[in-house]
Order: sequence, then C-alpha cells, then structure tokens
Amino acid sequence: MTNKERETPFFVSLVAGGLAGTSVDVALYPIDTLKTRLQSPKGFLAAGGFRGVYNGLGAAAIGSAPGAALFFSVYESLKVKINGLDMVGDPAIGHMTAASCGEAAACLVRVPTEVIKQNMQIGGGTLASTVKKIMAQKESEAFMASTLGGLYRGYGVTLFREIPFAFIQFPIYERMKMQWSAYRGEEVNPVQAALCGSFSGGIAAAFTTPLDVIKTRLMLGEDKHGKAYKNALDVATRVVKEEGWRRLLSGIEPRVMWISIGGFVFFGAYEEYRSLGMKACGYDD
Repeated sequence: MTNKERETPFFVSLVAGGLAGTSVDVALYPIDTLKTRLQSPKGFLAAGGFRGVYNGLGAAAIGSAPGAALFFSVYESLKVKINGLDMVGDPAIGHMTAASCGEAAACLVRVPTEVIKQNMQIGGGTLASTVKKIMAQKESEAFMASTLGGLYRGYGVTLFREIPFAFIQFPIYERMKMQWSAYRGEEVNPVQAALCGSFSGGIAAAFTTPLDVIKTRLMLGEDKHGKAYKNALDVATRVVKEEGWRRLLSGIEPRVMWISIGGFVFFGAYEEYRSLGMKACGYDD
C-alpha cells in the first residue's frame, strides 16, 4: 500500500461534496440550533430554548450544498498537487494547506448563510425579514457593508475558526484512513472513512470552541443589552470581562456531539457519493 494521494476529478468532488454537505446540515440541524442558543448573549431560554429548533433551516439548506462543494473541489485537487511536489516531505502539510484553501473558498458562501441562519435561530423571524434586517446594517464593519450590509459580518473570525479546525481535523482524518487502509490492504470503505471523520472532527471541535463562540457572537451582532460588537477582539474581551472565561466554552457539548455525528454522516456520505460518481463517470477508484 503506497502513500500516494488518490485523485478525484473536479466534477465528482464538487457533486459529492454538495450532496454530503446538504445531508449533514439538514439531518443535524436541531443540534446546531441548540448550540447557537447556548452561545447567545441572551442566554439559552431567552434565545428560544427548545422551541422552534428548525428556525433557519431553509437558509442552511440553500448554502450547505455550494459551500461543501466548493470546499471539496478545492481540497481534493490541491492536496494532490501540493503533495506531489518534491519539496513536500510530510503529507500532513499538503492536507493542512489544501484544507485551509478549501475553507477560504467555502466561507464565501458559508458566512452569509451562517449570519442569516443564526439570526433566525435566535430571532425566529422569516427568511425574507431576516435578510432585509441584515442587509440594512450598512454601518457594520463587515466586508462591503455599504452594499451587502452585515451579510459578511464575521468572515475574518470564521476563517480564524475554520483554518485551525482544518489544521487539526484533516491531517488526523487522512492519517487514520491511510493507516487503516494499509492495515486492510485496500482502501477504507465509506463506513470506516465516516468513523475517521467522526473522531477527527470531535477533537477539532473541542479545541476550536472558543473561536466558535466568538464567531457566533460577532454574527449575532450585539450583546444582551443591544450594544454592538466591534470585532473579534472586542467580543473576546467583553465576554471574558463580563461573563467569565468559561463562557468561551459554552456550547462545547452539543458542538462536539454535532460535529462528531456530523463528521460520520458527512464523510461517510462524501465517500459513498464519490464512489458512485467515480463509477458513473467511468473512472477507476
């Protein structure tokens, strides 16, 4: 068994990633809602508690397919190219670099989706009213706020969360698959790949929870008193000062559970859709 990177055609990774992303986001949406409400400055019950756990599902469903498709199409193509360079000795370098580039691309879709979704999870408004409210936030420090309002509020801190997450998850995921494949003498099947994704995702989720709390607060835009957050540093400083450092770990249990289960569904679905796509397009898998 060699350590050569497997190659996945762009179209196959695009479609498989999109289908996998939609599968996991829709299936586990209520857990994500509970996590967001636990991290809300209003407090869990005031943010909605266990009521309306599917608020914002439409926004999540619209954004999940293109976001995941962008990630995997970039990741699968880049990791092969980077690890094919003579100067790259450790495959983990290629996995981390490719995953980071994939996250940067995916966040172009993921961030506005997250902003809309999380405001709906807390505020409970309709999709149209929530989008209108966010687009009206012309004074925010978000990217192109004069045109897009607060749609890209938190883009920087989302990248700041996703890149460390990818740095932790994907080297573990790829290494586990490689070692398991070497032990079996053949490629891991979708269920085994799903277990690798679940384990690696849970570890990455735990370590990046403080960044997720900061990102959630910044996307929600203001604290429980209605005072707007300026940037990620302002969020972190105010949370620690007003609520204590433990507040930065709020929602860690549902986040780890959501991403561990989600990792199983996501990577299992991706590997299954990829395998079907490779066969349908006549490629050797």
